[in-house]
Amino acid sequence: MTRPLVAVLDYGIGNLRSAQKSLERVGADARLTADPGLIAEAAAVVLPGVGAFGPVVSAIREAGLGDIAIEAAASDRPFLGICVGMQAMYEGSEESPGVAGLGILPGIIKLLPDTVKRPQMQWNKLVVAPDARQSPLFATMPDGGNDAWVYFVHSYAAVPDEFTIATCEYGGPAVAAVQSGMTFATQFHPEKSSDNGLAILKNFVDLAASTGAASAASNPTGSATSGAPDES
Repeated sequence: MTRPLVAVLDYGIGNLRSAQKSLERVGADARLTADPGLIAEAAAVVLPGVGAFGPVVSAIREAGLGDIAIEAAASDRPFLGICVGMQAMYEGSEESPGVAGLGILPGIIKLLPDTVKRPQMQWNKLVVAPDARQSPLFATMPDGGNDAWVYFVHSYAAVPDEFTIATCEYGGPAVAAVQSGMTFATQFHPEKSSDNGLAILKNFVDLAASTGAASAASNPTGSATSGAPDES
């Protein structure tokens, strides 16, 4: 199978190359890029992130990648946000009041409860509801990813809602992963989560390969369609 082109959005904050290298390891042609043309051509797009919500969102916008990320997530291509990249996909965060997020997902990121140590900086187990275990992120994993150990570093998290596909127990259920159509996000770092994290990234890359092949088959003339805003 051809290695699918995966665009890792490069906005200059944090070790973005770590996600790129892990994606390459599991079969992607992963490019760290801010080039709109390359992002539009990619079979899938990844938005990693570390640090604080406000600076990350500001850097994304200053790099000209805010609208591009929003359009990519609306384009029916696989899209994956990681850690603060996931948080940036929401409407805002208690960490940075007054800073608007990308609004790809609804809701406000909240501070973890006072009853637990912040940040959560540890391995923790995923709790995946039975009806979410066929998510493309987890489908090849034992028990659909339930009880898989993954690595977290965060003080803030999304609020559980209808898009939540996995939580972890940390002063109550803390959102660990979400899915809305072909848009996914993980609060944990799959690139730091050993074999389980690589399995999740491989599932994402395989999804990119299969959807990219389907798109190519339905568009044999090669006319430009990917990356255009979804106006439906």
